[in-house]
Amino acid sequence: MVETSHPGNIGAAARAMKTMCLHQLALVQPKSYPDPVAFARSSGAADVLEQAQVYSSLTQAISDCQIVVGITARSRRLSAPVMMPKQLIQYMLTEYRTSNIAWVFGRERNGLSNEEIDLCNVVCTIPSNPEYGSLNIAAAIQILCYELYAAHNQTDSIITEEPTGIDSLAPAAEREGFYQHLWQALLKIEFLDEQNPLPLQRKVRRLFDRAQLSSAEVNILRGILKNVLKQ
Repeated sequence: MVETSHPGNIGAAARAMKTMCLHQLALVQPKSYPDPVAFARSSGAADVLEQAQVYSSLTQAISDCQIVVGITARSRRLSAPVMMPKQLIQYMLTEYRTSNIAWVFGRERNGLSNEEIDLCNVVCTIPSNPEYGSLNIAAAIQILCYELYAAHNQTDSIITEEPTGIDSLAPAAEREGFYQHLWQALLKIEFLDEQNPLPLQRKVRRLFDRAQLSSAEVNILRGILKNVLKQ
């Protein structure tokens, strides 16, 4: 949860998680935490709150995650795959069942920024009334948690073969280190527009997301970049 402004939403999220057998909660710069309101709203899920990790940035919070899913209600021009909740859960269970996956929920008022979405491999949108798409963040968390719990109860009917995804997929921190290295190299060879780098950077990120780089492959690419920058 990124920069949650109301502690009650953190408590309600913890309650939603524990009800569906999830316990790993990460908070990025919450306005007030720990807070008695959060514990009151958790309704017995205090253990989830007590174990919650607080981070100073989203980058830090997702550093060890191999798949990062941004949950957003806003329509955006994105090159990342956009999935509905059921589609997302099936994708997770069939392709990345043993990977470390993060669901990223944004601020109550305006969700995730475009820069935060850039850090995500996949985007998930919860269908809602086109004339009134205001969904409370804890309610959104409850929907995703329920879909995962329900899918686990139908595992035999959903998973018919071993995962085909790459479980050695490089974690987010390694991928982000590679991207920053790559931007340096592209600036050096004047391929990246220093005044307007984002359009190309976003396309390149999605290109390598589709390649599903392992840690070993990231190291190879960074070795190449290191030599490019020496020239």
